Amino acid sequence: MTSIDTWPTWVAIIVVGGPTLLSAIGIAYSLYVTHRHLEAIKEALKNSRFIYLWGPFLGKRGLIWSLLEMSKIAGMVVWPRASLISGQLDPTDLENFPPHLKRHLKAIITMSFTALIWGAVAAVLVEYR
Repeated sequence: MTSIDTWPTWVAIIVVGGPTLLSAIGIAYSLYVTHRHLEAIKEALKNSRFIYLWGPFLGKRGLIWSLLEMSKIAGMVVWPRASLISGQLDPTDLENFPPHLKRHLKAIITMSFTALIWGAVAAVLVEYR
């Protein structure tokens, strides 16, 4: 394998800077979903313990909390097993969760993990030139 130093400059910038750009896009998309679809998500999960306890405060505690809350909800819906076992997610709410909202949550998770894996690969390429 050739060294990253021999790659064209723009390719190296894209490989190394891509995860940062993808992370910024993911944060912006998460904020969009929070501000545009949070009420619909709360309505779809109205019987879940997490929404019952935190519903009135969701989206009202600032920027960082909005991102953390959306990632928690996305994790609960996309990977529901732990949330179902702990009782934070109602099984009927999960079955009746609207598919268009689930696509938004899957997109948030996909962008996060893609940026994480891409960043790890870029770090390895830079470290072991």
